[in-house]
Amino acid sequence: MKKKYLSLLLVLIALLVQSVLVFGQTQPVWRVDDAGNITLNGEIFRIKGGSWFGLEGRHEPSNDETNPSGAPMEQYMGNVFWNPTGRTYDQSINDIKALGFNTIRLPLAPQTLDPDDPQGRAPNLKNHESVRIENSRLALETIIKKLDAAGLYVMLDIHSCSNYVGWRAGRLDARPPYADKDRDGGYDFLREDCSCASTNNPEGVTNIQPYDDSKWLADLKTLAGMADSLGVSNIMGIDIFNEPWDYTWADWSSMIDKAYEAVNSVNPNILIFAQGISGKANSQDGTPDTTVMVPHGDEFSNPNWGENLYEAGENPPSMPKNRLVYSPHTYGPSVFVQRMFMDPNQPECEGLEGDEAGDAKCNIVINPDMLYPGWDEHFGYLKELGYAIAIGEFGGNLDWPNKATTRDQNRYSYLTDKTVDMQWQQAFVDYLISRGITDSFYWSINPESGDTGGVFGHAYDPVSNTGGWGTWQSADQRRVALLDKLWNSVPTTPTPTPVTDILIGDANGDKVVNIVDALLIAQYYVHTPVDINVNASDANCDGTVNIVDALLVAQYYVGLSDKLCILN
Repeated sequence: MKKKYLSLLLVLIALLVQSVLVFGQTQPVWRVDDAGNITLNGEIFRIKGGSWFGLEGRHEPSNDETNPSGAPMEQYMGNVFWNPTGRTYDQSINDIKALGFNTIRLPLAPQTLDPDDPQGRAPNLKNHESVRIENSRLALETIIKKLDAAGLYVMLDIHSCSNYVGWRAGRLDARPPYADKDRDGGYDFLREDCSCASTNNPEGVTNIQPYDDSKWLADLKTLAGMADSLGVSNIMGIDIFNEPWDYTWADWSSMIDKAYEAVNSVNPNILIFAQGISGKANSQDGTPDTTVMVPHGDEFSNPNWGENLYEAGENPPSMPKNRLVYSPHTYGPSVFVQRMFMDPNQPECEGLEGDEAGDAKCNIVINPDMLYPGWDEHFGYLKELGYAIAIGEFGGNLDWPNKATTRDQNRYSYLTDKTVDMQWQQAFVDYLISRGITDSFYWSINPESGDTGGVFGHAYDPVSNTGGWGTWQSADQRRVALLDKLWNSVPTTPTPTPVTDILIGDANGDKVVNIVDALLIAQYYVHTPVDINVNASDANCDGTVNIVDALLVAQYYVGLSDKLCILN
């Protein structure tokens, strides 16, 4: 009786293959295997990534002639109207790929998706008119298509609730006072007049762009649908919200599940990238009455915004583990001077951090033995639990405090060692290699980030060359070498479950091999989104899963073969 089904199965397999040939390839399938490896169509994929930003919103100074205190959205590409270089998007993409990057993180804001938002259109755009794109939505779509044509994958990142609020957000409905409201040194971008909250805004808020769960989930669905709407196959996942530092883990974990449901309803092929939280939460209103401290392990090891995944191991989201990638952020002294960096030979500096450490003229010492335990507690331990980890942001100004903001150059001018951030980045890369964590996105590819710089050099200096902003120089070979070391390291993580421990041919894991398994393997081969055990589906044990495996399983089921591989 079984043999009657073989001809039917062969017809079904032929139709599946034919449909792919006639109508084009369906979307690739991204998953996480049992060892925490990200996979593309069943094969391990190592992310060699970087953030290429600009579409999430710039911060114009209040004395800008055209757009005072504006927040224009435009992808930086090294060719601005006041200093034309002839550089094109295609040239930048080719240069990025030549440096070894295979995946690009594209930060955006909800307003980026609105083609009519004035901050995404002329006259507020800075790129030279020869490469200017009409609006921010079109710019996003154009860049995704160009990256697809170049063979580069994309991770889309909702970077804030508003192009005006930027990194201050910490939550979907962020409102002032913000964390940098007391920053000194003539800082011009406090944004205390901007809010993402529809209610309870303090006096003085004049620019309100309300954001909430429903709008966020709708935006996630829009992003999830872009692969099909743009006709591209390079979107690997969505970084669902940048640095959610003002949420508790219980709140954020629940939001991860909501995000998964929204994305999966539109595109079941891609991954959910979820960052960590911080060391405290609910500080939205800037009062001690609302703030709660969040567990993060040893109090000495203070987590960065987006770094704290301490509670994720025991209280993970309920979404499928094979679709989830934890994506913590962490930085060295050029972004924030942590208490872990204090010189032990200066007891008066113990426990100080940030501006207080600089004002007390505390030396900075990068000691890996003091940093590794914190990284282990905050996120590293998850690798041993079989979770995928891709560092969502790390980087920094390798010459800090040189080339830093004016306030940092002034505050830390007493430091004689100008390599402390380089030391931190080297220590972090060594840590990642030691833990088998190589998937990562460097912040950033482009150099317009004031506190970190980028892989490409920059002519700008806030003291000596303010007119150099927006032009790119050649790549910083120190950063290139650092990333090469990380990306080309030999993984030390456990391999997936050996094939000797599984039933070959049992694609769906129900402990039997039948016609259903053969059909599932055929569907997998043509990139139909199905969940299968890839190791069990490799019927001839040649290291790949393809149409031959489907046929072998069919033959085994109807009795034309008495074994699969050498195990059954």
